[in-house]
Amino acid sequence: MSEEPPQGANNRMFNGPGGYRGAPKMVLGASPPPVTITKVFDAWNEMIENENQSLRDRVADLEKKVHEQTDEIMCLRSTLADVLRRISTIEGARALANNHAGGRATPTKDTVRLRHNNSDSARDVSKRASSYLPGRSPSSTQIRAKEAQYNGEEGIVKMYLRGRPINLYVPTPMRETYVPNGPSSSPPAKLKLEWVYGYRGRDCRNNVYQLPTGEIVYFVAAVVVLYNVEDQMQRHYLGHTDDIKCLAVHPNKLLIATGQTAGHDRRDARSWRLNPPSDPLSPEAEEWPHIRVWDSVSLNTLHVIGISDIERSVACLAFSKADGGSLLVAVDEAPDHNMSVWDWSRGERGYKLLETKCSADQVLAVDFSPVDRSTIITCGKNHISFWNYESGMLAKRMGVFENRERPKYVTSISFTDTGNVISGDSNGNLLIWQRGGNTVYKMVRGAHDGPVFSILVQKDGGIITGGKDGRIVEWDRDLERTGNVIEIPEQYGSPRVVTSGRGSQLVVGTTRNCVLGGTFTFPLRPVMQGHTEELWALAPHPGHHQFLTAGYDRTCYLWDTMAHTIVWSKDIGEHAQSAAFSNNGEIVIIGTTSGRWFVMDSETREMYSQHQDGNEPIQVLKFSPNGQYLAVGSRDNNIYIYQVSEDCRKYTRVGRCQGHSSFVTHLDWSADSQFLQTNSGDYELLFWNAGLCRQIAQTSQMRDVEWATQSCTLTFATLGIWPEGTDGTDINTCAKANQMDLLATGDDFGKIKLFASPACQQRARCLEYGGHSSHVTAVGFLQDDSRMISTGGRDTAVMQWVVSSNSSSSHR
Repeated sequence: MSEEPPQGANNRMFNGPGGYRGAPKMVLGASPPPVTITKVFDAWNEMIENENQSLRDRVADLEKKVHEQTDEIMCLRSTLADVLRRISTIEGARALANNHAGGRATPTKDTVRLRHNNSDSARDVSKRASSYLPGRSPSSTQIRAKEAQYNGEEGIVKMYLRGRPINLYVPTPMRETYVPNGPSSSPPAKLKLEWVYGYRGRDCRNNVYQLPTGEIVYFVAAVVVLYNVEDQMQRHYLGHTDDIKCLAVHPNKLLIATGQTAGHDRRDARSWRLNPPSDPLSPEAEEWPHIRVWDSVSLNTLHVIGISDIERSVACLAFSKADGGSLLVAVDEAPDHNMSVWDWSRGERGYKLLETKCSADQVLAVDFSPVDRSTIITCGKNHISFWNYESGMLAKRMGVFENRERPKYVTSISFTDTGNVISGDSNGNLLIWQRGGNTVYKMVRGAHDGPVFSILVQKDGGIITGGKDGRIVEWDRDLERTGNVIEIPEQYGSPRVVTSGRGSQLVVGTTRNCVLGGTFTFPLRPVMQGHTEELWALAPHPGHHQFLTAGYDRTCYLWDTMAHTIVWSKDIGEHAQSAAFSNNGEIVIIGTTSGRWFVMDSETREMYSQHQDGNEPIQVLKFSPNGQYLAVGSRDNNIYIYQVSEDCRKYTRVGRCQGHSSFVTHLDWSADSQFLQTNSGDYELLFWNAGLCRQIAQTSQMRDVEWATQSCTLTFATLGIWPEGTDGTDINTCAKANQMDLLATGDDFGKIKLFASPACQQRARCLEYGGHSSHVTAVGFLQDDSRMISTGGRDTAVMQWVVSSNSSSSHR
């Protein structure tokens, strides 16, 4: 008897040759087969799996929506931050225009908050206390300064430096009324930091980031720069008092943490941890090594962390990622390189969750895992360490290289989106360490010829590395080369850090203190350049908004203050110590540390001649006001006088001024080009007949001479720039404005001060500005006094300040 296949859905079991397939055949009248327990479990498991898959799909959809909303929130925050930045810029420009127009407009509260509230206590930069305070000696070994004494009959005021008396002659019109300790005038102008030239890449890592606002954030000296390349605008966070060594950006891309070294007064002290300041926001606390967490929109300081906990300096920093950035990890530069984990947002000081010894060797980087909240990685000399943070304890596992070569340094680390660690080392190799483990999973030999300085994991999983060999290499997520390589020109150095810019762009910080921007398709171009070694020479152009700098990196730069760019650069092959423009601006003279000085065309850079005066550094160069003479001050204690001819291209030595018992530090010409006044390293003030190269013994005859410039720091007109208890070497440089009665100084503590000129009363009133982290080696005003330029020594930074009316500012 033939059987008809069942109707409906069951027809699918009767297909193909062989007829019915699947369930056993049923004979008419027979009972259905029993259902086994196995089939029940199978059906149950299938149902659970279907439900799980449905749940996973729903969770994936929710995660996708959360990420999309996160991106939207980030975009809104970025837009708001950019709007606030632009409003601040517009209002700042408007206030500056009012000042230059002679207006006395007072900024609104909102303007003040946006433009000046860049420290936790909303103090103006000019009022910040320096590492040297009046009444406190820079070191306990210094001799307390005596009060200046005035002899009215002879018109001589006697000041003391390190106990040594220095006689200064009071000008005739002031002899009857002069009082050394009388009231002094406030400076007639104030400064605002407009532009910072330079970047610290020579010895720092992971310190360049692109913010959602379009700004690039990096640091140099004691300044964090937020640079919008498209708008050619800079903003500056000025909360630090000394060298910034590291930087970390919060996952929300709005908050930033930066760590600094100990201040000038604390560098050699070991007892400072026993007596921490009671107030973390006090001026005294600024001298401790610490971390500052601040808002990149308002530039407000939110938290000051680690005072009395961090020793020497903050070496590296990182925010946690898996939990949205609630934790901050820091490694200091103590002998044991202590690592501390902070609940940074708890209170003004944050809350230290734990501290442990990290490594006896140098630590180069630290980072949190993006997927495991409790996982921290550190790397450096002879090690890579895997830390697990749990229940207030840190468990450490050292990386195991097994039979692979152990590098001297693990130089860089980064995480993939799955939580694996990629490390680069001094042998040029890349290693992958699987999530949760401490053994090598995969190794790529010879990724670079030399150390791997930077590893960037992109959003799509692709990887970009930068090495000491000057190459930037692109890899796919499996660490296979894509073929894209960038060769950085040698003049810019090696890529110290590579980070993502807008779109496909890369932002690169280099070992020669440059920030570059570009792609694998379009060549990298300099966004910011700077000096790489100690910087001493500064010469403002006599006719243009330009200035020249030169330093121990053997390079001279001519800068344009309006375009904020380098006009040209020149490698002179020697360490530069000093510089000067001819009066017409066509010639520039460069003095070197070997006693040699060069005559160079300021436009074509053609070298016309070179001269040798002794074998010691040429400390100072200056043309006479009439342009007929050049004075060359040397560290060999002499001043050499040259006659100038043939449009400043020919120099004939007139003679040598001998008489100083120490090296020449500063010199000024008289307005009539007949006389010189000079200072030396042992606090002398001598006068000279320039044409005869003879010292003027009767210094009282020089009391009424008008001086074309005021760069000598030890004169009657500069008596008030010396604080109480000062060392005679503390003040390195001073300069008088060209049209204004304004005097600027730079000192050993990274401070710039403004005084009314002449500053002839002891401890004259001043405005004080921070930003440099090293000794300020030179200050100088542009010809129209619209701006002032300052150079830092070892911080290699060049800073450009806008000079504006001081009608609404207060003095110290």
